[in-house]
Amino acid sequence: MYHHSTSAAQPVVGFATGVLAPVERTKDAIVYQRCAWCGTAMYHRLLCPVCQGSELRTERSEGTGTVRHSTVVHRNTPAARNVSLIEMAEGFVVRGRVMGPLIGIHSGDRVKLSTAKDPVRGEPVFQLLDEPYRAWS
Repeated sequence: MYHHSTSAAQPVVGFATGVLAPVERTKDAIVYQRCAWCGTAMYHRLLCPVCQGSELRTERSEGTGTVRHSTVVHRNTPAARNVSLIEMAEGFVVRGRVMGPLIGIHSGDRVKLSTAKDPVRGEPVFQLLDEPYRAWS
């Protein structure tokens, strides 16, 4: 991006860097941004939600996280499916699907990334790390 002055155009340094930064992409990795100013991790943002900074570094997630919320959706689908909010180990939250019995997915369950992009819905798919069956309570 250039600012035009009366004499010549000069490049702007530090504006929205990292938004389009090339990162080694694999099909089993989630790519997220981290603010260079405050260190906040975020998923698919143009500005930092904390400090409104635009200098974002692109990083690759290790793929582990915790289910924060899960719900079963029956709409626009031939079979019931779950939609979950997953808090990743790096600190950002991503919406995705957890494989397993719909009734066996609960808040607090640990998950690991299975596929970064589902071919049908285009969202990440996770699998449970722990046994999905709970003790009677």
